[in-house]
Parts: sequence; C-alpha cells; structure tokens
Amino acid sequence: MRIHCAFAVLPLLASLSCASKGDDVGNGSGGTKTGTGGGSGSGAVLGGTGGAGTSARGGAGAGGTTAGAGAGGIGGAVAGTAGDTSSTGGAGLAGGGAGTGLAGAAAAGAAGRGGAGGREAGGAGGLGGASSGPVEITVFEDAVFFDGYANVSTEPVPAGVVRLRNDLLTRKLTDGELDSIQSTLRVEVVIGALCDNYDRIGSVALAFVPKGASKYSPDDVKRIEVGRYITPFMDKNKKPDEVPYEFDADNLTPVLHDAELRAELDVWLELELFGVPYAANDEVSGCANRSDVFRGSVTLDSDSSAPAAAFDELLPLAYKASFNNYERGASDMLGSTKKTLEFTLEADTGDTELVLITSNHGANSGGEEYSRRDHFAYVDDELVLMYKPGRTSCEPFRMFNTQANGIYGSAKRSDSEWQSFSNWCPGDVIDTRIIPLGALAAGKHAFVLDVPDAEFVGGEGNLPVSLYLQSRAK
Repeated sequence: MRIHCAFAVLPLLASLSCASKGDDVGNGSGGTKTGTGGGSGSGAVLGGTGGAGTSARGGAGAGGTTAGAGAGGIGGAVAGTAGDTSSTGGAGLAGGGAGTGLAGAAAAGAAGRGGAGGREAGGAGGLGGASSGPVEITVFEDAVFFDGYANVSTEPVPAGVVRLRNDLLTRKLTDGELDSIQSTLRVEVVIGALCDNYDRIGSVALAFVPKGASKYSPDDVKRIEVGRYITPFMDKNKKPDEVPYEFDADNLTPVLHDAELRAELDVWLELELFGVPYAANDEVSGCANRSDVFRGSVTLDSDSSAPAAAFDELLPLAYKASFNNYERGASDMLGSTKKTLEFTLEADTGDTELVLITSNHGANSGGEEYSRRDHFAYVDDELVLMYKPGRTSCEPFRMFNTQANGIYGSAKRSDSEWQSFSNWCPGDVIDTRIIPLGALAAGKHAFVLDVPDAEFVGGEGNLPVSLYLQSRAK
C-alpha cells in the first residue's frame, strides 16, 4: 500500500493483493464429489466443504492447505457415506491454512457395511482455519465531548482513548482488531445528548500516525474522513436521547489489512464533534454550569459476506478543506466558488475512484445552509459528477429532535417545503459520494469542484471538502 501526499509524492509502502472467496481459488477433494478448498491471499478467504464419499471409503474433504495471510479453508465437513463392502473409511485431509476463516468441522466417515471384517470407522475430515464469523469492535463507548471553546478538559477518558481537543477523541486500533476485520466494514456511530441542544457537525476519520506514538497533532499526520453527520436538536431529559448513524466503509478494508503500511504507521480512529453548552445551560434542566456537550460511541462491524475491495494505493487530497468565495485560499480565486486539487499518479492505474464528502453551512439570513446549489465535479476537465445536496424529506428524523427548534417546527412539513431550503437533516448522515474513474494514465491530474451559484451572503458560510483517491495498479 502506498500513501501519497496531496501534492508531493510520499512513497511509503508497496502494494497489496486481495483474494476473493474460496469458490474462486483452489479445489479440495473427497469421495466422488469435489469440495472447494481455501487458498492463500490477503483477504478473508473461505474454503469450501468436502464432499461425501459414496464408495467403500468415507469421503475426505480437503481444507485450505496453504497457510497464507488469508483465512484457512473449510475442512471436510460432511461424513463419508457408508461403504458397500467391508472396508475402512478414508482418512480426512489435514488442516486448512491459518487465518480467520470458518473452521472446518471434523466429520468421521461412516462405518463400512457388510462383509465379515468391516466395521472400522472412517477417518476424520480436514480442519480449516480458526473460527471467526462476523466481528464487532468497540472503539469508543460513551466517551464525553466538552465545550469546544474551553481549555482541554482533564476529565478521565476510557482506556486507550486520547482527547486531542475537547471536540476530538482518538484511539489506536490494535493489531488484533485490524487482523479481525474481514472483507466488509460498517462504521456505526451513536451520539447521546448531554448539554448542547443544537444541531452540530461531526465526523469519523482515520489518522495514519508514526509507529509507536502515544499521541499526535492532527495537522501533522495524514487523515481521511470516513463519514460526516449532523446531530439533532436534543434535550437530554427526553427520549430518544441518542441517535444512530451508519457508514459503509468496505473500500477501506485493503488499507486496514496492509502489512507494509502497518509496519510503518499506526492506524488511529477519530471521532469528532464540536459543541457548546451555553444555550443548554439556561434551557435544559440539569445543565446549569455544565460543560459536557455530547457522548459518543463507535463500533466497527465486519464480516466476509462480500468480496474484498481491490485497491493498493491511497492518496489523501483534502481533509475538511475550507471552500467558499471570500476567504483567501478557500477557492481558486476570491469571488469564485471553484476549488482545484491537483494530484500525480506515478504509474498507470487499472481502476481508480474518488471518495468525496461536502456539506453546506451558513445559518445567517440567505445563508448557504438554506439554499440548495448544484455541485459539479470534474477530473481533467471532464464532468464526472453533478449533484444537489438534500433529502426528499427530513421527517424520518423528526423523532430524534426532542428540543423545540425552527427547522422542524411543531407540524409536519411537506416534501416540497423540505426541498425548498434544507441541504441536510439534523439527525442524519452527510452523503459520502463515490466517483468511479476507471483506468487513469500516470502523470498529473486535476480534480475541480465548482458551485457556481453559491453566494455566501455577508461573507459567511463554508462548504468543507474532504477528498481522497484509491487506485489499483494496472
């Protein structure tokens, strides 16, 4: 795996390979049917089940016999059928490769039938890799965020968690946790109400930190945003007092599995949520003089229900970069809402995709938060994506907005009303947009995001941009 800087190449790591399910890799043997064995590979690979024997010997299913970085195959899980004559059952083939796949069940061949001498047991089926199945990793559990404008809190944090700022918590993912992640990945976030009763923006991210560091400065390491969300208006004394969010991150499993990357860098997971308690101090019972604003939990869910993504290069391009028309450096030129991010590919790619997150903010009168704008994304002057943020309706998230507010009001809104002003819903995720590019030639390229109708009334508002590229060698 290679991680590159946005504008200068930082060659760190070589490529990795990924394998698909066991049905696509080697063959096992047994009886007169053929079971499918597991092969080696860097993905979580499942072998097949040994077949049942139908002759004088009990069938022996073959496990994945290569101990690769991937999962072991399933052993002979089916007993051989009874022999027709006096004979012994066949011996099962020995163990599958080491890994995290399903274990092969040891199954004895059935005893031979008939004949004067035969009633000997058949051999055991082969063994597979260590059993795992779906996994769930708790990264944060009810970790507390504090006033984003105050000095960094000295309140205790859960074991392994580091508070970098009052709005930013992080934890290193252990080798055991990373090893247990299979070919799919779902990130589940739960935010609980404390003493901030307004809608706030939050995110989940991965940070790539020098090996062995006990903490880091966020601005000094490469980071990619995994998901972004908006909290509802919540009163901690009313139910529901928490809101769940879910992000599909299957595309990141090759990054987390890469041995060479992990030899150079540790992978940390960040949960960020900026809040302030000032309104709740007066408006929410039990919040007077308090500075704790939200609590947050994150779990990672993974299984082998789909083939692993096949990428071997990661190129972070922007992390919540300011995007507006009034701040120097936030766009290509003052007065324009067009942002160019250039990148260089060292070699031709066989497949390439961009992962983009944007959200529109600016709550002043006529602000960008309340105006739906067309967004145009280009790569090398070719339009690759056009979108207008916003849901059909925010009503599905009304239940989480337990604090009275002007967004939801007291009565249900029609779809057309929601579409007339809302770019996002308090209590919902912000979309992560995948832009497939296919094969790209080596050399310099340019990504451009253009929002030509954005106004930023009064010099307020922002459209923070996160972008990274993943590719597979040709």
